[in-house]
Amino acid sequence: MAIPEFNEDGDLPVGIHPATLADVLARFGRANRARVIVGRRLQRIVAAALSTGRLRRLVVFGSFVTAKEEPNDVDVFMIMDDEFDAANVPETAWPLFRHAEADREFGASVFWISASGALGGEQSALEDWQVKRDRGRRDIVEITGDS
Repeated sequence: MAIPEFNEDGDLPVGIHPATLADVLARFGRANRARVIVGRRLQRIVAAALSTGRLRRLVVFGSFVTAKEEPNDVDVFMIMDDEFDAANVPETAWPLFRHAEADREFGASVFWISASGALGGEQSALEDWQVKRDRGRRDIVEITGDS
């Protein structure tokens, strides 16, 4: 499914937009040096999350998936399966599951929960990440497929 066009504010339409990692990088990670750097960070995050063998869902939100010319970081929310144990992850993935470490190691704000912690179910948990501080709603992009 194609990622929709930006609205007049430089945002995607409100919703959860499924896309492959390749499509996300092609759309948001190539326009300039800053976007290439942040796109590489996202690639590392996805690879590290997949290396756990326990990733169920991963969404990207924030300035990286907007028209902002130079996003500072990438914001990610992950749902891990219930067998996931943050104490037993590959060394390369370890920082993802400690917020401050993720910021230092990956240049990202990473949030996660286990599937059983997703009150109302996984879809509801993803929809909750659309709510902004001002109670408005934002767009998010779910990495799917060949990621």
